[in-house]
Amino acid sequence: MRVNVTVNGEQLQADDVWAGESLLYMLRERLGLPGSKNACEQGECGSCTVYLDGVPVCSCLVAAPQAEGREVRTVEGLADGEELDPVQQAFVDKGAVQCGFCTPGLIVAAHDLIERTERPTDAQIREALAGNLCRCTGYEKILDAVRLAAARKAGAV
Repeated sequence: MRVNVTVNGEQLQADDVWAGESLLYMLRERLGLPGSKNACEQGECGSCTVYLDGVPVCSCLVAAPQAEGREVRTVEGLADGEELDPVQQAFVDKGAVQCGFCTPGLIVAAHDLIERTERPTDAQIREALAGNLCRCTGYEKILDAVRLAAARKAGAV
């Protein structure tokens, strides 16, 4: 089947999609957007998080045909051309990227939090990132990055 979807503001179509294929697979393998990572395929790790019609979802749990006619925004779509989104830049600036496998999902989750909450508390940051697992860090640099991104967005830095 063919799936017509808007991805990062661009109308795209994926051909030969089978009914049980995940949105994650379609994004990575059919549409050439490898930013979202395939780790658990069970919605437990958060590495495949994308926006679907403005709501963060684990793309491994969404059937690709469900994206028909909808809008998807991936971690790649947060940047403005070569200019990184403030959350992406904060992750770089604070050294919150290690192996990079969890990073796309963490960035999308942090981006969503900061869009909804201008100055999130540490408890709110931890809650927002609770669905994202990182096996490399102690999370402190990740929390620092989210704090920095929120401060920059609020104009405090």
